[in-house]
Formats: sequence, C-alpha cells, structure tokens
Amino acid sequence: MSDELSQRLNYTFKEPKLLKVALTHRSKGGEHNERLEFLGDAVVNFVIAEILYQHFPKAAEGELSRWRATLVNRDTLGELAKEFDLVPFLLLGPGELRSGGSERQSILSCAMEAIIGAVYLDGGFHAA
Repeated sequence: MSDELSQRLNYTFKEPKLLKVALTHRSKGGEHNERLEFLGDAVVNFVIAEILYQHFPKAAEGELSRWRATLVNRDTLGELAKEFDLVPFLLLGPGELRSGGSERQSILSCAMEAIIGAVYLDGGFHAA
C-alpha cells in the first residue's frame, strides 16, 4: 500500500507509520489523522502565504488573506486528494465506509492535509 502511494506522492517515508496515521480517519478508532491534519493545514497555509507574498508585492494583507483562503480550502485540497487517488488508501470505520465517506470532500481534504503534515514531520519543510 505505502509503496504505491509513495510513488504517487513522490515521497518515501522514513517512518511509514506516519503515512498510515495520516490516512486513518477518526471513525476507524485508535490513532487517527486529526493532529497531522492540523499540522498540514499550517504548512499549506504558510507555503501559499509565502508564494502570494513574493508574487504580489503590492497587495494588501486583506487581499493576500482572501486569495489564500480561495486557494486553501476543502474543495481544493479534496481535488488534490482525488488527483493522488487517495480513496483506496483511506482507513475508515464501518459507518463511514457504508455512508460513502471515502468520497466525501471533507474526509479527502483532511487526509490530504494530514499527509502533508506527515511528510513535514518525516522529511522536514522542504520535503513537504
């Protein structure tokens, strides 16, 4: 599982457990991805903020914040998760599986942020 996904992500984990946790929804029980999601969200927001800051030197703070919010949101991250085809790798509890949780934008976007957080912990800022 992790070899195929690592190829898609173009990143090999030194600690594969981080990837497993990143793919584990809280409905599965045990260790899950919410803390990694928190970290990944911060990394994504920082990277996008820096790019916007560099590319738009005359933009005001409010404009930069609106642009970042437009770029970093559930839909964008969910679409990115679909591009990486994360669905087969998600670890969900029985209720989420029955209700189609693996296709839910919120679950996909959270998993994507968690993976970014996991890559950050495993390989540092440049890797993320």
